[in-house]
Order: sequence, then C-alpha cells, then structure tokens
Amino acid sequence: MYATSLGDDGAELRPLEVWHAADLLANIDRGREFIGRHIGLPDVITDLDSARAFVKSYADKRAADAGSLHGVWLDGKLVGGLLFRVWDTPGGVCEAGCWLEPAAAGRGLVTRGMRALLDWAFDERGMHRVEWFASSANRSSVQVAERLGMTREGMLRQNYPHRGVRADTEIWAVLAPEWHAARARTA
Repeated sequence: MYATSLGDDGAELRPLEVWHAADLLANIDRGREFIGRHIGLPDVITDLDSARAFVKSYADKRAADAGSLHGVWLDGKLVGGLLFRVWDTPGGVCEAGCWLEPAAAGRGLVTRGMRALLDWAFDERGMHRVEWFASSANRSSVQVAERLGMTREGMLRQNYPHRGVRADTEIWAVLAPEWHAARARTA
C-alpha cells in the first residue's frame, strides 16, 4: 500500500486498513479523553471489535466510492487519522475530518496530511468542494481549516449533542479554484 511522507520528521500518511484495528484501538486509548473532548470517536471505539467494525465501515465506504480513512503515522506508530466522512463523486462534494492523540498535537501533522488529501481530492478525483465541520470550541480544528485556506461559511447553533452538551458547529469549505490558486501562489 502507499505511504506518503509528510516531511522530514518520520510522519507518513497511509491507508487505515481492517488489519490495523489494534493500532487504532491503541491510538484511541492513548488519546481517549483528548480526542473525546469534541468528537464521539472514542465513544464508538471501545474495544478491538468496535475498532475493527469502524475501519471496516470505511473499507466498505471506499469500495462504494463513498468515503475513505487514512492513518497518520509517526515513526511507525499510528497517532491519528484523516478521513473523508462523506464523498459524493457525482455532486463533487466531500467532507473531511480528523483526530489526533495529544502527544502528536502541535506538529502540523493534520494540516500536512490534509494538504496531500486535498490535492488528491481536487486533482485526481475532480472534487469541486471540500467541507470541514468543527465544534466552535475545538480551536485546533478551526485553525487547521484556516491554515488550509478554507472559508468559514457559517455556524450551526447547538446542532451537535456531545456527551450531554449541545455544541455549535462551524462550517468551513474550500473550492477547487481557490485551492488551485492558493497552491499556485505557494509553488
């Protein structure tokens, strides 16, 4: 399978496959509280069977051309993931997302990995729009959207019930022409 280097620090982007379920569970266990502050993934992945089921659900999405799951690896250890939660090829719209364990935070891994995936989505797959949904309280996720050159399009107020609290969700997006123009300016 592929491994895309994310820089000189040993970080790579690789597909997250069903046989990585134990790696995924270990990743979630190391960051359960940190990751769970804003997303429900740690509530879904609680043991090896649920980790396997989660990864398999994305294998099924990939087979149906409806989504994909990618691991962020640092020095051979899974430290987070990037995903296309929604992938609508006919409509040219997809939704990207991420998670990262705390020891890997602050290194730009999500931003670097998403740049590689956005290049692929726009250049290889012909997507027109990539969306990013983030809790307004999740400043790190909002900063990723900003670094990726996304535009904040609005907020869904108290739309996401998470652990007994209704959170606001910011909607960010980047369009193919904007992505290509920004990439041309930095080339």
